Formats: sequence, structure tokens, C-alpha cells
Amino acid sequence: MILGVVLAGGQATRMGGGDKGLRHVAGKPLLVHVLDRLTPQVAGVALNANGDPARFASFGVPVRQDSLPDYPGPLAGILAGLDWGAQMGASQIVTVAVDTPFFPHDLVVRLCDAAAGAGMAVAATLQDGVLQRHPTFGLWPVSLRDDLRAAVTGGVRRVSRWVDSHQGGVAQFDSHPFDPFFNINTPQDLIVAEGLAAR
Repeated sequence: MILGVVLAGGQATRMGGGDKGLRHVAGKPLLVHVLDRLTPQVAGVALNANGDPARFASFGVPVRQDSLPDYPGPLAGILAGLDWGAQMGASQIVTVAVDTPFFPHDLVVRLCDAAAGAGMAVAATLQDGVLQRHPTFGLWPVSLRDDLRAAVTGGVRRVSRWVDSHQGGVAQFDSHPFDPFFNINTPQDLIVAEGLAAR
């Protein structure tokens, strides 16, 4: 069983703070766009977010906070998702970022196809001839949760570093007519996203 986890634990400093997932694009919160894409691809979904979970009550998904202090980055969110997955009896989880509303409808299938020996894979697109990985979009075996906990506790912060330590696979997606992993970091990006949504 594969479960989905939406990573929303960041502090959105370039957006002036607050929850990026509650910002609107095309009349809906980003979190709704992401849930609409992820939910049909997995057996269940949770949200990784810190602070008061009550602000997400209307979305109808369980909220899991980072288990590690001081906001150590997306690896902490992946770990929270893996711990939830273990509780739910999942073999793997797939993570997506809350600020990336246009990710592919076949993300999970393609990640599974690309998973290497460790059962791990991340998404990527080709940009100007260079393969650009999007490591918050990944397939993660629940069996590696203690390995990840040790890595983060030991100071690892970059998702790609942990992926490389397990020879994780890469699922390459088409970046035309636009990169499906376009993410919203600034108010200007929200304007761009409105244009993309209109397509």
C-alpha cells in the first residue's frame, strides 16, 4: 500500500510568512489543487504541517507535524510521513510539495516504475539540457524511516544527499509546455500560476 503525504512544513518566508497551502490559485487554495491531484493516485493522504492543525480541519486529512525540532527542512516532513505510513501499515509513501499545484497525474506510477533497488525514486525534468531533480516529489520505503531519522539527527539536510546514499532512481517528466514541478515561492509566482491554471 502506498500513501501520499503533502509537505507543507515550510515557513514561506519569501511569501511573507503564513501557509502557502492556503493561498489561492484559480479560486481554490493550493492545498486543494494538490489534494485533487494526489488523492486518486494513492490509498490515503496526510498533510505534514507544523503549528496548530485546526487551521486545516476543513480539508479532511490527518495532519502530522515534524517529530524533530527546529524545522530541519523537508527531510523532517518525509520522516513524519514515513512514521505515519508505518502506523497505517503502508509499504511506501509518496511526498509532494504543497506549493506545486501542477505536478503530473501519473506521478506515483512513474515513480514506482523508476524505483531502484532501494525502492526509492524522485521526480526530475530536463531544463536547458540538464536533468533537474525535484526531490520533495519522491517515493520512499517505510522500511528506511529509522535510517532517515539517523541521517537527519546526524546533520543531513539535503534530500538529494540522502537519496544518493541509497542510489535512488529518477523518474523523468516532460517539461513542455511548462515544467509540471513549477513551484510557488513568491507573490509573482502566484500570478504566473494563475496564467498556467488558465491553460
